[in-house]
Amino acid sequence: MTTYGTIPTSSSPSGTPVNLEYISRAKERIKTGLSTRRPWREMFDLHCLNLPKSFREAVARVKTNFAYFQTNYAIVVLGIVFLSLLWHPISLIVFIVMIAVWLFLYFLRDEPLVVFGRLISDRVVLIVLAVLTIFVLLLTRATSNILVSLLVGVVVVLIHSAVRKTDDLFADEEAAGGLLRSSGGPSSS
Repeated sequence: MTTYGTIPTSSSPSGTPVNLEYISRAKERIKTGLSTRRPWREMFDLHCLNLPKSFREAVARVKTNFAYFQTNYAIVVLGIVFLSLLWHPISLIVFIVMIAVWLFLYFLRDEPLVVFGRLISDRVVLIVLAVLTIFVLLLTRATSNILVSLLVGVVVVLIHSAVRKTDDLFADEEAAGGLLRSSGGPSSS
């Protein structure tokens, strides 16, 4: 019995179709990436908002809050850019396409990128994608809209990170990554 001319139903050894494997890996990576997002209720807790007493305290808050709420801040900035592009449908479509390109070439890649037999580092991929994204979006003639929305996003993030107190951010040692123990804070015995 020959198998010449038959179409294989799966090229993966486990029997699961390759497309389903890729989709499930992509879903896992997205879940992992979003798992670093902090609860929005924690981010916008009104009891944790007050003005810093000094510039030094504001800078310290910005650093701590940015490290802690990094994924949330990225979502906020991307959301502001997305909303600003609603009045520029072509730019919005380009923005969505570029997000898909970023997902496939940077965030959801399991293996290193190889082009013409050469291994491309993640840093090079990041720089090329950033430049390409900016270039393509600027070609859509929404330059001022994009730049203003990015500026608004950065200002919103800076204001929030300077005004949000940091006293309660590392309430448990596991979330702090051991910072409490190494800084002489309370340790579990």
